[in-house]
Amino acid sequence: MNIAHWLDRAARRWPGAAALLSGTEVLTDYAGFQARAGGFARWLAEEAGIAPGDRVAIFMKNCPEYLVALFGIWKAGAVAVPVNAKLHPREASWIIEAAGARLVLLSESLAEGVVAPHRLVAPGAVFARAQELPALPTWPAGPQDLAWLFYTSGTTGRPKGVMITHAMLAEMSLCYLADVDEVAQRDAALYAAPMSHGAGLYALVHVLKGAGHICPPSGGFDTAEFLQIATEHGSVSAFLAPTMVHRLTHAARAAGSRGEGLRTVVYGGGPMYRADIEAALDHFGPKFVQIYGQGECPMGITALSRDEIAQRDHPDWAARITSVGRAQSAVEVRILREDGSPADPGEIGEIAVQGSLVMPGYWQAPEATAETLAEGWLHTGDRGAMTSDGYVTLHDRSKDVIISGGTNIYPREVEEALLSHPLVDEVAVIGRVSAEWGEDVVACVVLAPGADCTEAELDAHCLASIARFKRPKAYRFLPALPKNAYGKVLKTELRAKEGDETAGAAV
Repeated sequence: MNIAHWLDRAARRWPGAAALLSGTEVLTDYAGFQARAGGFARWLAEEAGIAPGDRVAIFMKNCPEYLVALFGIWKAGAVAVPVNAKLHPREASWIIEAAGARLVLLSESLAEGVVAPHRLVAPGAVFARAQELPALPTWPAGPQDLAWLFYTSGTTGRPKGVMITHAMLAEMSLCYLADVDEVAQRDAALYAAPMSHGAGLYALVHVLKGAGHICPPSGGFDTAEFLQIATEHGSVSAFLAPTMVHRLTHAARAAGSRGEGLRTVVYGGGPMYRADIEAALDHFGPKFVQIYGQGECPMGITALSRDEIAQRDHPDWAARITSVGRAQSAVEVRILREDGSPADPGEIGEIAVQGSLVMPGYWQAPEATAETLAEGWLHTGDRGAMTSDGYVTLHDRSKDVIISGGTNIYPREVEEALLSHPLVDEVAVIGRVSAEWGEDVVACVVLAPGADCTEAELDAHCLASIARFKRPKAYRFLPALPKNAYGKVLKTELRAKEGDETAGAAV
Protein backbone atom coordinates (compact mmCIF):
# COMPACT_ATOMS: atom_id res chain seq x y z
CA MET A 1 0.00 0.00 0.00
CA ASN A 2 1.24 3.46 -0.90
CA ILE A 3 1.39 5.54 2.30
CA ALA A 4 -0.03 8.49 0.30
CA HIS A 5 -3.43 6.75 0.42
CA TRP A 6 -3.66 8.03 4.00
CA LEU A 7 -3.84 11.59 2.68
CA ASP A 8 -6.52 10.56 0.17
CA ARG A 9 -8.59 9.01 2.96
CA ALA A 10 -8.15 11.98 5.29
CA ALA A 11 -9.27 14.34 2.52
CA ARG A 12 -12.44 12.30 2.01
CA ARG A 13 -13.22 12.07 5.71
CA TRP A 14 -12.23 15.58 6.87
CA PRO A 15 -12.11 17.74 3.70
CA GLY A 16 -12.66 21.00 5.55
CA ALA A 17 -10.36 20.32 8.51
CA ALA A 18 -7.34 22.60 8.89
CA ALA A 19 -4.35 20.73 7.50
CA LEU A 20 -1.34 22.94 6.79
CA LEU A 21 -0.58 25.94 8.99
CA SER A 22 2.17 28.53 9.26
CA GLY A 23 2.12 29.39 12.92
CA THR A 24 -1.57 29.89 13.66
CA GLU A 25 -2.46 30.86 10.05
CA VAL A 26 -4.36 28.12 8.23
CA LEU A 27 -3.02 27.81 4.68
CA THR A 28 -5.25 25.01 3.46
CA ASP A 29 -7.61 22.26 4.58
CA TYR A 30 -7.26 18.54 3.88
CA ALA A 31 -9.04 18.80 0.53
CA GLY A 32 -6.56 21.49 -0.47
CA PHE A 33 -3.61 19.50 0.90
CA GLN A 34 -4.59 16.51 -1.21
CA ALA A 35 -5.09 18.68 -4.30
CA ARG A 36 -1.69 20.33 -3.87
CA ALA A 37 0.09 17.01 -3.38
CA GLY A 38 -1.72 15.51 -6.37
CA GLY A 39 -0.86 18.50 -8.56
CA PHE A 40 2.76 18.29 -7.52
CA ALA A 41 2.77 14.57 -8.34
CA ARG A 42 1.50 15.37 -11.85
CA TRP A 43 4.20 18.02 -12.26
CA LEU A 44 6.81 15.46 -11.22
CA ALA A 45 5.53 12.82 -13.64
CA GLU A 46 4.64 14.93 -16.67
CA GLU A 47 6.88 17.99 -16.54
CA ALA A 48 9.93 16.85 -14.54
CA GLY A 49 10.08 13.35 -16.04
CA ILE A 50 10.12 11.55 -12.70
CA ALA A 51 9.19 7.87 -12.97
CA PRO A 52 8.14 5.48 -10.19
CA GLY A 53 11.23 4.45 -8.23
CA ASP A 54 13.19 7.60 -9.04
CA ARG A 55 14.70 9.45 -6.11
CA VAL A 56 13.72 13.05 -5.39
CA ALA A 57 15.80 14.90 -2.81
CA ILE A 58 14.35 17.57 -0.52
CA PHE A 59 16.91 20.03 0.82
CA MET A 60 14.51 22.49 2.41
CA LYS A 61 13.94 24.19 5.71
CA ASN A 62 10.79 23.28 7.62
CA CYS A 63 7.77 24.69 5.82
CA PRO A 64 4.22 23.52 4.93
CA GLU A 65 5.35 22.77 1.36
CA TYR A 66 7.65 20.10 2.77
CA LEU A 67 4.64 17.86 3.40
CA VAL A 68 3.21 18.65 -0.03
CA ALA A 69 6.54 17.53 -1.49
CA LEU A 70 6.65 14.29 0.52
CA PHE A 71 3.14 13.19 -0.34
CA GLY A 72 3.47 14.36 -3.94
CA ILE A 73 6.62 12.28 -4.35
CA TRP A 74 4.85 9.20 -2.99
CA LYS A 75 1.75 9.82 -5.08
CA ALA A 76 3.99 9.76 -8.15
CA GLY A 77 5.52 6.45 -7.00
CA ALA A 78 8.91 8.06 -6.43
CA VAL A 79 11.24 7.88 -3.42
CA ALA A 80 11.79 10.80 -1.07
CA VAL A 81 15.35 11.63 0.01
CA PRO A 82 14.97 14.25 2.75
CA VAL A 83 18.26 16.02 3.54
CA ASN A 84 18.70 17.92 6.79
CA ALA A 85 18.67 21.65 6.06
CA LYS A 86 21.39 22.20 8.66
CA LEU A 87 23.97 20.24 6.69
CA HIS A 88 26.84 21.92 4.88
CA PRO A 89 26.30 22.18 1.10
CA ARG A 90 29.16 19.71 0.53
CA GLU A 91 27.49 17.17 2.84
CA ALA A 92 24.14 17.67 1.15
CA SER A 93 25.71 17.33 -2.29
CA TRP A 94 27.33 14.03 -1.29
CA ILE A 95 23.98 12.60 -0.13
CA ILE A 96 22.19 13.80 -3.27
CA GLU A 97 24.78 12.13 -5.50
CA ALA A 98 24.93 8.94 -3.41
CA ALA A 99 21.15 8.57 -3.62
CA GLY A 100 21.18 9.08 -7.38
CA ALA A 101 18.53 11.79 -7.03
CA ARG A 102 17.10 12.87 -10.39
CA LEU A 103 15.60 16.03 -8.95
CA VAL A 104 16.44 18.24 -5.97
CA LEU A 105 13.99 20.60 -4.29
CA LEU A 106 15.93 23.16 -2.32
CA SER A 107 15.18 26.36 -0.48
CA GLU A 108 16.74 29.37 -2.16
CA SER A 109 18.67 30.22 1.01
CA LEU A 110 20.35 26.79 0.85
CA ALA A 111 21.17 26.72 -2.85
CA GLU A 112 24.66 28.23 -2.76
CA GLY A 113 27.33 25.58 -2.95
CA VAL A 114 25.02 22.64 -3.66
CA VAL A 115 26.23 20.52 -6.55
CA ALA A 116 24.07 17.79 -8.02
CA PRO A 117 24.29 15.71 -11.18
CA HIS A 118 20.67 16.36 -12.06
CA ARG A 119 18.09 19.11 -11.87
CA LEU A 120 17.90 21.63 -9.02
CA VAL A 121 14.64 23.53 -8.56
CA ALA A 122 13.46 26.22 -6.15
CA PRO A 123 10.17 25.01 -4.68
CA GLY A 124 8.26 28.32 -4.77
CA ALA A 125 7.62 28.44 -8.51
CA VAL A 126 7.18 24.68 -8.74
CA PHE A 127 4.44 24.53 -6.11
CA ALA A 128 2.68 27.52 -7.65
CA ARG A 129 2.68 25.73 -11.02
CA ALA A 130 1.57 22.45 -9.43
CA GLN A 131 -1.54 24.09 -7.97
CA GLU A 132 -2.74 24.74 -11.52
CA LEU A 133 -2.53 21.05 -12.47
CA PRO A 134 -5.14 18.35 -11.92
CA ALA A 135 -4.24 15.81 -9.26
CA LEU A 136 -2.41 12.69 -10.35
CA PRO A 137 -3.98 9.48 -9.01
CA THR A 138 -1.87 7.80 -6.33
CA TRP A 139 0.58 5.28 -7.79
CA PRO A 140 -0.21 1.69 -6.69
CA ALA A 141 3.02 1.08 -4.79
CA GLY A 142 3.51 -2.24 -3.02
CA PRO A 143 4.18 -2.48 0.73
CA GLN A 144 7.84 -3.41 0.19
CA ASP A 145 8.50 -0.66 -2.34
CA LEU A 146 10.99 1.98 -1.27
CA ALA A 147 9.40 5.19 0.05
CA TRP A 148 12.06 7.08 2.02
CA LEU A 149 15.84 6.98 1.71
CA PHE A 150 17.11 8.07 5.10
CA TYR A 151 20.76 9.04 5.44
CA THR A 152 22.29 8.42 8.85
CA SER A 153 24.09 11.20 10.69
CA GLY A 154 27.54 9.92 9.76
CA THR A 155 29.32 10.95 12.97
CA THR A 156 31.99 8.27 12.42
CA GLY A 157 32.21 8.29 8.61
CA ARG A 158 30.15 8.70 5.46
CA PRO A 159 26.40 8.42 6.11
CA LYS A 160 24.62 5.34 4.82
CA GLY A 161 21.26 5.37 3.05
CA VAL A 162 18.69 3.41 5.05
CA MET A 163 15.96 1.97 2.83
CA ILE A 164 12.53 2.61 4.39
CA THR A 165 9.53 1.00 2.71
CA HIS A 166 5.87 2.02 2.63
CA ALA A 167 5.07 -0.89 4.96
CA MET A 168 7.69 0.30 7.46
CA LEU A 169 6.17 3.80 7.49
CA ALA A 170 2.74 2.33 8.17
CA GLU A 171 4.05 0.05 10.94
CA MET A 172 5.91 2.93 12.56
CA SER A 173 2.78 5.09 12.55
CA LEU A 174 0.59 2.36 14.01
CA CYS A 175 3.20 1.75 16.72
CA TYR A 176 2.91 5.44 17.59
CA LEU A 177 -0.79 4.94 18.34
CA ALA A 178 -0.19 1.68 20.19
CA ASP A 179 2.92 2.55 22.20
CA VAL A 180 3.57 6.30 22.18
CA ASP A 181 0.50 8.54 22.17
CA GLU A 182 -3.03 9.04 20.94
CA VAL A 183 -3.81 11.46 18.11
CA ALA A 184 -7.20 13.12 17.62
CA GLN A 185 -8.44 15.18 14.69
CA ARG A 186 -8.42 18.33 16.87
CA ASP A 187 -4.67 17.93 17.59
CA ALA A 188 -1.73 19.30 15.63
CA ALA A 189 1.91 18.37 15.11
CA LEU A 190 4.34 21.25 15.63
CA TYR A 191 7.49 20.86 13.54
CA ALA A 192 10.40 22.42 15.41
CA ALA A 193 12.92 19.62 14.81
CA PRO A 194 14.05 18.89 11.22
CA MET A 195 11.28 17.41 9.08
CA SER A 196 13.94 15.39 7.28
CA HIS A 197 14.08 13.12 10.30
CA GLY A 198 11.89 12.10 13.25
CA ALA A 199 9.58 15.10 13.16
CA GLY A 200 8.73 14.47 9.52
CA LEU A 201 8.26 10.74 10.07
CA TYR A 202 5.66 11.50 12.73
CA ALA A 203 3.71 13.61 10.23
CA LEU A 204 2.24 10.42 8.80
CA VAL A 205 0.24 9.38 11.85
CA HIS A 206 -1.13 12.92 12.09
CA VAL A 207 -2.27 12.70 8.45
CA LEU A 208 -3.88 9.34 9.22
CA LYS A 209 -5.94 11.01 11.97
CA GLY A 210 -6.71 14.23 10.10
CA ALA A 211 -4.77 16.39 12.56
CA GLY A 212 -3.13 19.73 11.77
CA HIS A 213 0.47 20.33 10.74
CA ILE A 214 2.08 23.51 12.06
CA CYS A 215 5.37 24.88 10.78
CA PRO A 216 6.82 27.75 12.82
CA PRO A 217 7.29 30.84 10.62
CA SER A 218 10.94 30.94 11.74
CA GLY A 219 11.48 27.53 10.13
CA GLY A 220 13.32 26.24 13.19
CA PHE A 221 13.26 25.94 16.96
CA ASP A 222 12.74 29.30 18.57
CA THR A 223 11.62 28.56 22.13
CA ALA A 224 9.49 31.70 22.54
CA GLU A 225 7.76 31.08 19.19
CA PHE A 226 7.25 27.41 20.06
CA LEU A 227 5.58 28.20 23.38
CA GLN A 228 3.41 30.91 21.85
CA ILE A 229 2.15 28.65 19.05
CA ALA A 230 1.34 25.90 21.55
CA THR A 231 -0.63 28.33 23.71
CA GLU A 232 -2.58 29.78 20.79
CA HIS A 233 -3.43 26.43 19.18
CA GLY A 234 -4.26 24.61 22.40
CA SER A 235 -3.40 20.97 21.64
CA VAL A 236 -0.03 20.41 19.98
CA SER A 237 2.48 17.60 20.02
CA ALA A 238 6.11 17.77 18.98
CA PHE A 239 9.12 15.54 18.53
CA LEU A 240 12.18 17.11 20.15
CA ALA A 241 15.75 16.02 20.74
CA PRO A 242 16.76 15.91 24.43
CA THR A 243 18.92 19.00 23.97
CA MET A 244 15.81 20.85 22.73
CA VAL A 245 13.82 19.74 25.78
CA HIS A 246 16.65 21.09 27.93
CA ARG A 247 16.48 24.47 26.15
CA LEU A 248 12.69 24.58 26.28
CA THR A 249 12.63 24.03 30.04
CA HIS A 250 15.12 26.84 30.63
CA ALA A 251 13.23 29.20 28.31
CA ALA A 252 9.83 28.42 29.83
CA ARG A 253 11.12 29.04 33.33
CA ALA A 254 12.56 32.39 32.29
CA ALA A 255 9.33 33.39 30.52
CA GLY A 256 6.99 32.18 33.27
CA SER A 257 5.33 29.74 30.89
CA ARG A 258 4.04 26.33 31.90
CA GLY A 259 3.72 25.12 28.32
CA GLU A 260 0.01 25.84 28.02
CA GLY A 261 -1.39 24.12 24.94
CA LEU A 262 1.52 21.71 24.74
CA ARG A 263 -0.09 18.28 24.87
CA THR A 264 2.80 15.89 24.27
CA VAL A 265 6.55 16.06 23.75
CA VAL A 266 8.08 12.89 22.34
CA TYR A 267 11.82 12.93 22.85
CA GLY A 268 14.57 10.77 21.39
CA GLY A 269 17.58 10.84 19.11
CA GLY A 270 20.14 11.14 21.89
CA PRO A 271 20.66 10.61 25.60
CA MET A 272 18.12 12.21 27.94
CA TYR A 273 19.76 12.65 31.30
CA ARG A 274 17.82 12.15 34.49
CA ALA A 275 18.44 15.70 35.69
CA ASP A 276 16.99 17.12 32.46
CA ILE A 277 13.83 15.00 32.34
CA GLU A 278 13.16 15.58 36.04
CA ALA A 279 13.48 19.33 35.52
CA ALA A 280 11.14 19.20 32.51
CA LEU A 281 8.64 17.04 34.38
CA ASP A 282 8.72 19.34 37.40
CA HIS A 283 8.02 22.37 35.25
CA PHE A 284 5.63 21.15 32.56
CA GLY A 285 3.97 18.17 34.20
CA PRO A 286 3.17 14.78 32.59
CA LYS A 287 3.62 15.71 28.94
CA PHE A 288 6.60 13.57 28.01
CA VAL A 289 7.05 10.27 26.17
CA GLN A 290 10.42 8.78 25.24
CA ILE A 291 11.20 6.71 22.19
CA TYR A 292 14.37 4.96 21.12
CA GLY A 293 14.96 4.14 17.49
CA GLN A 294 17.44 4.35 14.66
CA GLY A 295 17.07 5.10 10.99
CA GLU A 296 17.48 1.35 10.53
CA CYS A 297 14.35 0.82 12.68
CA PRO A 298 12.72 4.24 12.44
CA MET A 299 11.36 5.59 15.74
CA GLY A 300 10.34 2.08 16.68
CA ILE A 301 12.66 0.13 18.99
CA THR A 302 11.35 1.01 22.47
CA ALA A 303 9.05 3.50 24.17
CA LEU A 304 8.67 4.82 27.71
CA SER A 305 5.11 6.02 28.21
CA ARG A 306 3.80 9.26 29.65
CA ASP A 307 2.44 7.42 32.71
CA GLU A 308 5.71 5.60 33.36
CA ILE A 309 7.68 8.85 33.20
CA ALA A 310 5.26 10.64 35.51
CA GLN A 311 4.69 7.84 38.07
CA ARG A 312 7.13 9.04 40.72
CA ASP A 313 5.63 6.91 43.47
CA HIS A 314 6.49 3.64 41.69
CA PRO A 315 9.31 1.83 43.53
CA ASP A 316 11.27 1.40 40.27
CA TRP A 317 10.69 4.93 38.98
CA ALA A 318 14.29 6.09 39.46
CA ALA A 319 15.54 3.24 37.28
CA ARG A 320 12.76 3.50 34.72
CA ILE A 321 13.22 7.23 34.17
CA THR A 322 16.78 6.59 32.97
CA SER A 323 15.69 3.74 30.71
CA VAL A 324 14.30 4.02 27.18
CA GLY A 325 11.30 1.85 28.02
CA ARG A 326 10.15 -1.46 26.59
CA ALA A 327 9.96 -2.91 23.09
CA GLN A 328 7.39 -1.38 20.77
CA SER A 329 4.67 -3.58 19.32
CA ALA A 330 6.23 -4.41 15.94
CA VAL A 331 9.64 -5.56 17.18
CA GLU A 332 11.47 -7.93 19.48
CA VAL A 333 14.48 -6.57 21.37
CA ARG A 334 17.36 -8.56 22.79
CA ILE A 335 20.66 -7.85 24.50
CA LEU A 336 23.43 -9.94 22.97
CA ARG A 337 26.85 -10.93 24.27
CA GLU A 338 29.88 -10.73 22.00
CA ASP A 339 29.41 -14.38 21.03
CA GLY A 340 25.81 -13.66 19.95
CA SER A 341 24.14 -15.42 22.87
CA PRO A 342 21.35 -13.64 24.81
CA ALA A 343 22.54 -11.72 27.86
CA ASP A 344 21.08 -12.25 31.31
CA PRO A 345 18.80 -9.58 32.86
CA GLY A 346 20.94 -6.62 33.89
CA GLU A 347 23.94 -7.75 31.84
CA ILE A 348 25.34 -5.19 29.42
CA GLY A 349 25.64 -6.17 25.77
CA GLU A 350 24.70 -5.00 22.29
CA ILE A 351 21.07 -4.09 21.64
CA ALA A 352 19.64 -6.14 18.77
CA VAL A 353 16.23 -5.80 17.11
CA GLN A 354 14.08 -8.02 14.93
CA GLY A 355 10.68 -7.30 13.37
CA SER A 356 8.69 -5.72 10.59
CA LEU A 357 10.05 -2.25 11.32
CA VAL A 358 13.65 -3.23 10.61
CA MET A 359 15.07 -1.99 7.30
CA PRO A 360 15.65 -4.37 4.38
CA GLY A 361 19.16 -2.93 4.07
CA TYR A 362 21.37 0.01 3.14
CA TRP A 363 21.17 1.62 -0.29
CA GLN A 364 23.74 0.04 -2.61
CA ALA A 365 25.85 -1.20 0.33
CA PRO A 366 25.57 -5.01 0.54
CA GLU A 367 28.60 -5.47 2.81
CA ALA A 368 27.37 -2.94 5.38
CA THR A 369 23.90 -4.51 5.17
CA ALA A 370 25.24 -8.00 5.84
CA GLU A 371 27.28 -6.79 8.79
CA THR A 372 24.42 -4.86 10.40
CA LEU A 373 21.69 -7.44 9.73
CA ALA A 374 23.69 -10.47 10.82
CA GLU A 375 21.74 -13.66 11.56
CA GLY A 376 18.37 -11.99 11.09
CA TRP A 377 18.86 -9.29 13.72
CA LEU A 378 19.58 -5.59 13.43
CA HIS A 379 22.79 -5.01 15.39
CA THR A 380 22.37 -1.44 16.58
CA GLY A 381 25.91 -0.78 17.80
CA ASP A 382 24.38 0.52 21.03
CA ARG A 383 25.30 -0.96 24.39
CA GLY A 384 22.55 -1.57 26.89
CA ALA A 385 20.96 -3.83 29.45
CA MET A 386 17.43 -5.14 29.94
CA THR A 387 15.60 -5.80 33.19
CA SER A 388 13.60 -8.98 33.76
CA ASP A 389 10.41 -7.01 33.00
CA GLY A 390 11.71 -5.68 29.68
CA TYR A 391 13.00 -2.16 30.40
CA VAL A 392 16.05 -1.30 28.31
CA THR A 393 18.71 1.07 29.61
CA LEU A 394 21.18 2.54 27.13
CA HIS A 395 24.77 2.77 28.22
CA ASP A 396 26.69 3.98 25.19
CA ARG A 397 27.57 3.33 21.61
CA SER A 398 30.04 0.46 21.46
CA LYS A 399 32.72 2.86 20.24
CA ASP A 400 32.18 5.19 23.23
CA VAL A 401 32.88 2.64 25.97
CA ILE A 402 36.07 3.53 27.87
CA ILE A 403 38.32 0.64 28.91
CA SER A 404 40.56 1.74 31.75
CA GLY A 405 42.75 -0.76 33.56
CA GLY A 406 40.87 -3.57 31.84
CA THR A 407 37.51 -2.38 33.21
CA ASN A 408 34.65 -1.03 31.09
CA ILE A 409 33.49 2.45 32.06
CA TYR A 410 30.29 3.72 30.47
CA PRO A 411 30.38 7.49 29.83
CA ARG A 412 26.63 7.78 30.36
CA GLU A 413 27.00 6.86 34.04
CA VAL A 414 29.68 9.51 34.61
CA GLU A 415 27.68 12.09 32.66
CA GLU A 416 24.61 11.43 34.81
CA ALA A 417 26.68 11.96 37.96
CA LEU A 418 28.09 15.27 36.74
CA LEU A 419 24.74 16.56 35.48
CA SER A 420 23.30 16.18 38.98
CA HIS A 421 25.62 19.04 40.03
CA PRO A 422 23.56 22.27 40.01
CA LEU A 423 26.23 24.28 38.17
CA VAL A 424 26.71 21.83 35.27
CA ASP A 425 24.63 22.59 32.20
CA GLU A 426 26.00 20.05 29.69
CA VAL A 427 28.66 17.37 29.74
CA ALA A 428 30.25 14.80 27.46
CA VAL A 429 32.61 12.14 28.75
CA ILE A 430 35.28 10.64 26.48
CA GLY A 431 38.35 8.44 26.77
CA ARG A 432 41.92 9.46 26.01
CA VAL A 433 44.92 7.23 25.47
CA SER A 434 46.87 6.42 28.65
CA ALA A 435 50.18 4.57 28.75
CA GLU A 436 49.41 3.37 32.28
CA TRP A 437 45.70 2.51 32.12
CA GLY A 438 44.94 2.11 28.44
CA GLU A 439 42.43 4.95 28.59
CA ASP A 440 41.66 7.76 31.03
CA VAL A 441 38.25 9.32 31.61
CA VAL A 442 37.97 12.96 30.52
CA ALA A 443 34.90 15.13 31.19
CA CYS A 444 34.09 17.99 28.82
CA VAL A 445 31.90 20.33 30.85
CA VAL A 446 29.71 23.32 29.99
CA LEU A 447 28.78 25.25 33.13
CA ALA A 448 25.49 27.07 33.64
CA PRO A 449 25.57 30.73 32.50
CA GLY A 450 27.58 32.81 34.96
CA ALA A 451 28.57 29.80 37.07
CA ASP A 452 32.05 29.23 38.46
CA CYS A 453 33.13 25.77 39.52
CA THR A 454 36.49 24.09 40.03
CA GLU A 455 37.77 20.67 39.06
CA ALA A 456 38.09 19.80 42.74
CA GLU A 457 34.42 20.54 43.35
CA LEU A 458 33.33 18.37 40.43
CA ASP A 459 35.70 15.61 41.50
CA ALA A 460 34.26 15.60 45.01
CA HIS A 461 30.75 15.52 43.56
CA CYS A 462 31.61 12.48 41.41
CA LEU A 463 33.22 10.65 44.30
CA ALA A 464 30.00 11.07 46.27
CA SER A 465 27.97 9.13 43.69
CA ILE A 466 30.16 6.83 41.57
CA ALA A 467 33.13 4.54 42.12
CA ARG A 468 36.54 6.19 42.35
CA PHE A 469 37.90 4.39 39.26
CA LYS A 470 35.09 5.88 37.14
CA ARG A 471 35.70 9.51 38.04
CA PRO A 472 37.32 11.75 35.40
CA LYS A 473 41.08 12.07 35.45
CA ALA A 474 40.73 15.46 33.75
CA TYR A 475 38.11 18.14 33.17
CA ARG A 476 37.81 20.41 30.15
CA PHE A 477 35.65 23.49 30.65
CA LEU A 478 34.12 24.50 27.29
CA PRO A 479 31.75 27.29 26.22
CA ALA A 480 29.67 24.75 24.25
CA LEU A 481 29.76 21.14 23.12
CA PRO A 482 30.23 20.49 19.39
CA LYS A 483 27.06 19.05 17.85
CA ASN A 484 26.05 17.83 14.44
CA ALA A 485 23.03 18.99 12.47
CA TYR A 486 20.76 16.68 14.45
CA GLY A 487 21.75 17.97 17.89
CA LYS A 488 23.96 14.98 18.75
CA VAL A 489 27.19 15.69 20.58
CA LEU A 490 30.21 15.00 18.38
CA LYS A 491 32.41 12.99 20.69
CA THR A 492 34.66 12.25 17.71
CA GLU A 493 35.61 15.95 17.63
CA LEU A 494 36.16 16.04 21.38
CA ARG A 495 38.39 12.96 21.19
CA ALA A 496 40.35 14.44 18.29
CA LYS A 497 40.90 17.70 20.15
CA GLU A 498 41.95 15.85 23.28
CA GLY A 499 44.41 13.82 21.23
CA ASP A 500 45.86 16.96 19.67
CA GLU A 501 46.28 18.64 23.04
CA THR A 502 47.88 15.54 24.56
CA ALA A 503 50.31 15.27 21.65
CA GLY A 504 51.15 18.97 21.91
CA ALA A 505 51.81 18.71 25.63
CA ALA A 506 54.15 15.77 25.10
CA VAL A 507 56.38 17.59 22.63
